[in-house]
Amino acid sequence: MSELNAAGITDPELRASYAECKRLNSLHGKTYYLATLLLPASKRPFVHALYGFARYADEIVDDLASLVGRALIDTVQRFDIPHQHFIDFLHSMEMDLTVTQYQTFDDLYEYVYGSAAVIGLQMVPILGGDTVNSLEAAKNLGVAFQLANFIRDVGEDLDRGRVYLPLQELAEHGVTRQMLEARKLTPEIISALKFQIARVRQLQKAAEPGIALLDKTSQPCIRAASELYCGIVDEVEKIGYDIFNKRAKTSTARRARVAFAAYIRAVAARLR
Repeated sequence: MSELNAAGITDPELRASYAECKRLNSLHGKTYYLATLLLPASKRPFVHALYGFARYADEIVDDLASLVGRALIDTVQRFDIPHQHFIDFLHSMEMDLTVTQYQTFDDLYEYVYGSAAVIGLQMVPILGGDTVNSLEAAKNLGVAFQLANFIRDVGEDLDRGRVYLPLQELAEHGVTRQMLEARKLTPEIISALKFQIARVRQLQKAAEPGIALLDKTSQPCIRAASELYCGIVDEVEKIGYDIFNKRAKTSTARRARVAFAAYIRAVAARLR
């Protein structure tokens, strides 16, 4: 409740709504939630509200008076978050109903813009700082997070009948969708994965200057999220790229190390 008090949220129904969003974040978005704890208490509820929307978009569309919906609407109004971001997000969710593969990266970017880039754009007003010049970084980092997940989850996505790695880029490394569906690691698939991993790291690096423009109390949170989410590709490398038989995941030790270092930076930033 101290977070809600710090954020100036006093209405009982609104407090219940934000509390539900926090519960969903802690339950389903463990890495995201860990990073959120590094933010000042006054910012955390609004990030939880954005997560709640992303998690239960369909329910919110059906009933904007839902528990999660109240917190979302309050957050949007407080920080004047453009409605277009939510329209773009829902467009990508609609694409998931019909699109099962993407020919080019440009085709895929239409999807990841709405599913990931806009999440970063939504958060910028909450994080504070130079909210104009940090927007491009927010997009890049959101896309990097999403692409890292795609690399890790190739097998799971195949189970759902989807391939998110651009077919044209796979073909450049001698990989077809049929080869992925055979779920046998080959030199060609490893080469394709290395190419995708390099893009994640390039986007992460491109976002770094923009992170430095955020409010200093927000930077430790985003840096920790960057290391942990983009760090998924490090774990893919550690398992020898065998994404079909092993799940790449960040170790508890690495999570703890990143969280502790970020916590120290966050405390120092608040004291300054």
